[in-house]
Amino acid sequence: MSHSIHQQYLAEDMRRLEALIERAARSDEGLRRAIAGDGDLQLLDLACGACDEAETLTKLFGGVQRGSGEGRAMKFVGFDLRAREIAEASDRFRGDSSTDFEFVSGDATKLDMYRELPGTFDVVFMRHQNLWNGKRAWEEIYHKALEKLSPNGRLIITSYFDREHEQALEVIKNQGGELLVTKANSRSRELPTPGKSVDRHLAVLRRSDPS
Repeated sequence: MSHSIHQQYLAEDMRRLEALIERAARSDEGLRRAIAGDGDLQLLDLACGACDEAETLTKLFGGVQRGSGEGRAMKFVGFDLRAREIAEASDRFRGDSSTDFEFVSGDATKLDMYRELPGTFDVVFMRHQNLWNGKRAWEEIYHKALEKLSPNGRLIITSYFDREHEQALEVIKNQGGELLVTKANSRSRELPTPGKSVDRHLAVLRRSDPS
């Protein structure tokens, strides 16, 4: 695939992802507040790879504050085990003036050990969570993600496959999550593997006990 075609696919995927999150927000007041609120916001993009979605997420969650004409103060942390992808993301977003970007290479099953991270996040995002690639590890990642949520925070996941999405929701609920919204992406781009497509499903969850 040529670079220009890849960029075209990426741009289309990001527009669809943004629309999918906005559609989910119509069914969840907490997510609407996270998008439209006036206060500062902290977002963790977990298992982010090279963080293709960073620009879309900062646009969506770091929007213009009502009456001020300026974007809110936003802390964006990208976190992934793959050091090369994290370095690439860091290079791409260095020097952005509107968002405080930080990219950390580390083990998400030990998320609480990284003291440089904020204690809690208003939004934790996991694009194409990968439960099938090691269920035990992903159970721990989901658990750590829920622990990092602020009391009214939202965990957002997307999935490639129907069955994996269902299984992920069940596992997250077993780890203390409460499902608020799940949406199928009717415009999801099909991939060569049968039954696999880009951001095929999206779900919004919170901690079962938000106190």
